[in-house]
Amino acid sequence: MSTIAWIGLGHMGAPMTAHLVAAGHTVRGVDVNPAAAEAAAARGVQVVGSIREALDGADACFTSLPKPEHVRLVYGGEDGVFAHATPGTLLLDTSTVDVDTSHWCHDEAAARGLSFVDAPISGGTAGAEAHTLTFMLGGRPDDVARAADLVAPMAGNVIRCGEAGAGIAAKLVNNMMLFISVMAMSEGSQLAEQLGLDAKVFWDVASVSSGSSWAMRTWYPVPGVVEKAAANNNFEPTFSVDLARKDCGLAVQAGEATGVHLPAAELALAQLDELIAEGLGGKDCTLVAKLASPDGTLRGYDPSRDAAPAASAPTSVPASA
Repeated sequence: MSTIAWIGLGHMGAPMTAHLVAAGHTVRGVDVNPAAAEAAAARGVQVVGSIREALDGADACFTSLPKPEHVRLVYGGEDGVFAHATPGTLLLDTSTVDVDTSHWCHDEAAARGLSFVDAPISGGTAGAEAHTLTFMLGGRPDDVARAADLVAPMAGNVIRCGEAGAGIAAKLVNNMMLFISVMAMSEGSQLAEQLGLDAKVFWDVASVSSGSSWAMRTWYPVPGVVEKAAANNNFEPTFSVDLARKDCGLAVQAGEATGVHLPAAELALAQLDELIAEGLGGKDCTLVAKLASPDGTLRGYDPSRDAAPAASAPTSVPASA
């Protein structure tokens, strides 16, 4: 079994590390959020106070962080991963970042004689809890093969996408398609409501017909239809508006860099921005359904149950994902 350093013990990192512990690995974790660290400790993670302590003698180091700037800080900072990793330590980043940041990680690691794999994930918090995540791996073949063995306890699917940056490129395109699907599902759900269709009956129709999508089957934005959908919990986040906006923005940025026209993705991004402007960045991304509602209200969402408008996540510290 391996000793694994893990930086970022949030909504994704905590359940993922728990599966590694259950598989017999020793996991040493770091997080700036005391509550996140405490929750991970309850799952068997050895919480330590610094990246240096986590990396001491580690066979591998995973990072699970919200934004590209956090990744660059955690890896390249004075007391960061690059400062303390040794050549035998495999570095894996599960965060969703821009392609340039992923290539920066690969290049900086190589310059120091270190091995790095971009290892973004798909499947959300439900997949993290159920160890059914899809891992998209990019890097040198030998490093990717080693990474595939390490991620197995957390994964339902492990896909070797290609060379450096291929994993994150696949993730950005996949998530862009997801947010477009969320927009389609949102509009469809509200039109079905206004036409008087029973929500569950319509869902039964669409789930086996051409309107089906992963988003519709998993996140349908009407309460009482899909058990784990955020609509059943006042749209508390399974995938927050803030993080969705970040991922969708990175995909639009990639489209601009490559000359690909992405009008649907740009519209999805504009809708996420509209929710953030309303102070709803901390709610679930499927709350975009309220933008399709005739009067802006949404069955399953009661704003009075929010203690305060949900604020966007801070970007000045390496908070966990």
